[in-house]
Amino acid sequence: MDRETFNTCCSLIKLPRQSYQQFCSSHFVDYIEKSISYSKFFKNYLLPNHPCVFSKRFTAEWNCRKHWVTADGKPNFLRLLQEFEETPVPVANCNAKEYNANPKQIIPFKEFIQYWKEYIQNGHSSPKGCLYLKDWHMHRTFPEHKSYTTPIYFSSDWLNEYWDTIEVDDYRFVYMGPKGSWTPFHADVFRSYSWSANICGRKKWLLYPPGQEEFLRDSHGNLAYDVTAPMLQDKTLYPHFEKACQPLEIIQEAGEIIFVPSGWHHQVYNLEDTISINHNWLNGCNVDIMWKFLQDELSSVQREIEEWRDTMDTWHQHCQVIMKSCTGIDYAEFATFLKIITNNRISFLKSCPRGSTCFQRPPSDILDSLGPHHASFDLQRVAHILECMLGNEDFKRLVPSALSFQPETLLQDIHEAVRSNA
Repeated sequence: MDRETFNTCCSLIKLPRQSYQQFCSSHFVDYIEKSISYSKFFKNYLLPNHPCVFSKRFTAEWNCRKHWVTADGKPNFLRLLQEFEETPVPVANCNAKEYNANPKQIIPFKEFIQYWKEYIQNGHSSPKGCLYLKDWHMHRTFPEHKSYTTPIYFSSDWLNEYWDTIEVDDYRFVYMGPKGSWTPFHADVFRSYSWSANICGRKKWLLYPPGQEEFLRDSHGNLAYDVTAPMLQDKTLYPHFEKACQPLEIIQEAGEIIFVPSGWHHQVYNLEDTISINHNWLNGCNVDIMWKFLQDELSSVQREIEEWRDTMDTWHQHCQVIMKSCTGIDYAEFATFLKIITNNRISFLKSCPRGSTCFQRPPSDILDSLGPHHASFDLQRVAHILECMLGNEDFKRLVPSALSFQPETLLQDIHEAVRSNA
């Protein structure tokens, strides 16, 4: 991040979200043909939370594009089997619906490839249905493969930085699916950003700006499973559908990367046999959206079990437990997440002499590429969220043992670090 961008952002408490009206009235999205500066991407897309598409130039040197794809642009099944033959992988059935998603099973990679070959030979059909290998943590399982490199634009990734630190999970995935496979209507985990690169094949994306999903709920408040289904035209089932804007439709070609902003609901189709790399990620630009999402999720849980409130001394703690089981995180872990992000940036700033460019490798090794201004911006964003949390009644109700640190002390450490590097 350059100094100008930092000076523009450092005094912001609530980050600016530009109007999404242009996406409600047109199908225009920026196409980035050549490299742009990180600061330009930060100002034009991350901060305003706007989508864009990067050309295939940005993935041309990736090993997976060189080795996983045949000369005619098809999946290279032989090479893929050589690399991953016995690996267990998660496979979803696109023809089945279970809790508004596709049910999954774990099968050997070679079994999926055999199915895929037969599916193609049978005219893209199978009695087994349309199977889709998705949410495969290939990067975590095979870090030595170095199949691709995360573009600098998506490198300020608190989500994976945190889960890498605690060595529990990650949000880096490989998807492989035949023509006709698809993902139902959804928004990404924690309302994070996502980026998706087509290694081969083509996808069709239908994207709706934040807020539009409210018009795509049925009379019971449930989100639509398929936004193209004829039943959405039935006003008795979907009373507000006619108020929804037309989706932003993007055809993503082989090699291209799509940036999906925070909180944008979307539905995705594979128009050809397709392989893609997908990351969910968040940072200082959208951590406020994650915090709002967590508050909304807790409120939803509280409404669901409101009738038990006066009969349980630990009702608030139970709400946190249920929330974590549904979303994957509770308030205490969110606070720990912010602490780890903070500690990495304070350590980084301490290792960088004031006014210099640092080339040491901190725990989050991308910080030296983004620079001390970016680290200071991150700290200011964490400070803002911590201040919001300290004023939140549900956060105040956490039992002392839920937190391994004092948020007030962490906030003081942040303010001191920012002052020292001003």
